[in-house]
Amino acid sequence: MKKSELPITDEKWRAIVENDKSYDGEFFYAVKTTGIFCRPSCKSRPPKRENIRVFKKAEQALAEHFRPCKRCKPTGQKLPDHEWIALVTEYVDSNYKENLTLHLLAEMSHGSPYHLHRTFKRVMDITPMEYIQQTRLEHAKQQLMDSDKSVAEVGESVGLSNTPYFITLFKKNTGYTPLQYRHLKSEKLQSGGIHYVNPNP
Repeated sequence: MKKSELPITDEKWRAIVENDKSYDGEFFYAVKTTGIFCRPSCKSRPPKRENIRVFKKAEQALAEHFRPCKRCKPTGQKLPDHEWIALVTEYVDSNYKENLTLHLLAEMSHGSPYHLHRTFKRVMDITPMEYIQQTRLEHAKQQLMDSDKSVAEVGESVGLSNTPYFITLFKKNTGYTPLQYRHLKSEKLQSGGIHYVNPNP
């Protein structure tokens, strides 16, 4: 445990679980899995105890690269939208293999699904679900090039375990089935050059 951290006592844990406002200002808690830190009174769903770090001051949590919760505003200031969305994209980039939904992302980032969807689209020009698909497909392309996994295995490893759906989604986004993509790219590599084709210029 670092110097800036406090031990997670039963008293502090109880304050977090019960959203006890009387502990606000006494300490702040950060969640390792989401990168967010909160006041004890935050109404967000309590994380697992083993995923929590406790700090005396908000500045200490910020120094450890945790971002302030958009809901309880532990620094007293509103988290800028682009920082909020960066937090969500980082979570997707690390957890794209999981079963991600808009509700889960909203819960993780301490916002409402409607507000997250609207803000994400404004900041990123695509919806959260489109970003998830895009991230999965980029990893799938990489694996089709760099491994000899079957199409089903590639789909499963990027969170798209329904193979027909994976193939349809892949073709819709690249213009090729996963197998066509693999053959095309390996031929391009063998002929000394690789040119990515954008089916939707």
